[in-house]
Amino acid sequence: MDLTTLERLPLWIGGKPTPSRTTRYGEVTNPATGEFLRHVPFAIAEDVDTAVAAATEAWASWRAAPALRRARTLMRFRELMEAHKKDLARLLSEEHGKTRVDAEGSITRGIEVVEFATGIPHLIKGEFSDSVGSDVDSFSLRQPVGVCAGITPFNFPAMVPMWMFPIALACGNTFILKPSERDPTLSLRMAELLKEAGVPDGVFNVIHGDKEAVDAILKHPGIRAVSFVGSTPIAKYIYETGTAHGKRVQALGGAKNHAVVLPDANLAFAAEALIGAAYGSAGERCMAVSVVVAVGEAADPLRDLLAERARRIAVGPGDRPESEMGPVITCAARDRIVGLIDRGVAEGASSSDRRSSTARRRKWRSTAKRSSAPCW
Repeated sequence: MDLTTLERLPLWIGGKPTPSRTTRYGEVTNPATGEFLRHVPFAIAEDVDTAVAAATEAWASWRAAPALRRARTLMRFRELMEAHKKDLARLLSEEHGKTRVDAEGSITRGIEVVEFATGIPHLIKGEFSDSVGSDVDSFSLRQPVGVCAGITPFNFPAMVPMWMFPIALACGNTFILKPSERDPTLSLRMAELLKEAGVPDGVFNVIHGDKEAVDAILKHPGIRAVSFVGSTPIAKYIYETGTAHGKRVQALGGAKNHAVVLPDANLAFAAEALIGAAYGSAGERCMAVSVVVAVGEAADPLRDLLAERARRIAVGPGDRPESEMGPVITCAARDRIVGLIDRGVAEGASSSDRRSSTARRRKWRSTAKRSSAPCW
């Protein structure tokens, strides 16, 4: 299936593309150009029911498969991910906006988790202790929990899902992935590669959608565990709702990341590192440095170095080799950033760009209609 030519994306249930029952769809656009790419369905509860039924049916035989067989399947999946890495990075860059180099790097990080999961026969060994008491031996064993689900963010549509499903599958669980509706296509491509690697039908499923699909996952009695990465308020909601419905929940929220630069630091090196940490992947990394504390006499020269380096950042579409930073993912995200800059200036900060956010937005909007404007 050539996903890039589809006007409307399917779900992936039971090992095959499956149309959603929904009447609601969102638009997937290229952040660098504003070009419409495809529609993504916002799945309803009945779609989640179908996915859970497929995953539950597949679990009986998948959990009984030897751990080595599951590991070998993931070995083949790893080889396929490596073989298709450049095409996957191209698709990721098209929907997210990040540069091709950054996209390939994030896929590599995900593949590293797959490699770790291939060692599962050793990692899930139980223990046995002889004579822990009079005529008493003790043993432990590890068993899969059942159908698991992952709810993942837009900023790493390959890496973050691969934090989750390779381990879950290797341990004998089945999995339902709910990727971000902003860049959903890569999840379907990984589903195809998992099937090609030999993962049985129903073991891995993809449900697209928004809060309606998330709530259906959190409340479904057939889903035993949920993993989430995203903002802190949503992480709190995921944890409270999922645990209230008897699920094991892992909810990873946001953080404010600081860097401290001391006076004896190599300031040129520090400035280069800080620019990469703050603006790599358009600042949309989970660990993007948002606050720099310069101590003592390091402050003024570091500020000047950062301002000079920031002016030289090569900003452009992710498919251009010279681009160091692509666009943020949506125009709404762009406007939020501009608003934060203006708020800082209003509170006493200085900005190298003296134009107001109103003037900048007026300039952007004059070049193209809102629906087709790039998100610079």
